[in-house]
Amino acid sequence: MISKERMFDSRGSLASALASDVANALAGAISRNGKAVLAVSGGKTPQLFLDTLSDIDIKWSRVTVTLVDERMVGEDDERSNARFVREHLMKNRAVKAVFVPLYQNEEARSIGSFDVVVLGMGVDGHTASYFPGAEKLSAAIDEHATERIITLTAPGAPEPRLTFTLPDILNADLVCLHLEGQGKLDAFRKAQGEGATEDMPIRAVLRARKPITLYWCP
Repeated sequence: MISKERMFDSRGSLASALASDVANALAGAISRNGKAVLAVSGGKTPQLFLDTLSDIDIKWSRVTVTLVDERMVGEDDERSNARFVREHLMKNRAVKAVFVPLYQNEEARSIGSFDVVVLGMGVDGHTASYFPGAEKLSAAIDEHATERIITLTAPGAPEPRLTFTLPDILNADLVCLHLEGQGKLDAFRKAQGEGATEDMPIRAVLRARKPITLYWCP
């Protein structure tokens, strides 16, 4: 469920606020547990946020970073989310963090539970790799799923994908939904309405009891 909507007038102000909130949550987890785990999304939307977060001064050596989902392509491919995160987050102060990619990396299945998750959403209502019409979609969005990472294919995804299933996302202490542009806001409002979860899989997140903060700018 959406517990708070934070609306900004620019990408810069959103990136600063989201980076600050994420950094504070990571610092809090480190203070409590001695470590923290952050799961982020790929795509173009989070670039400025990740650039900003990379230079915030927290104990990055105690942070593990992973991906919410990934295309099954090597890091030499421009569509690789791992490549994107390495370029935009794993630098500056955040270079001290440990990065755990998903593709061809079994270590990802045993990563610790997430402290912070930052999700995105497409105009088709997908989040993570929960695409409308995806094979294994029901398994991916099952709140009682026992498999942490699954492989799926979907009409809206050119390559097979790897994605964490819904329980890992909902178990995080802080879940943020980062959207930019009127088209995505319109899609988000539609997803808040009635309709089948499978038609707009972001509804699996929005309809869960987990409090989620929306961050949006034009």
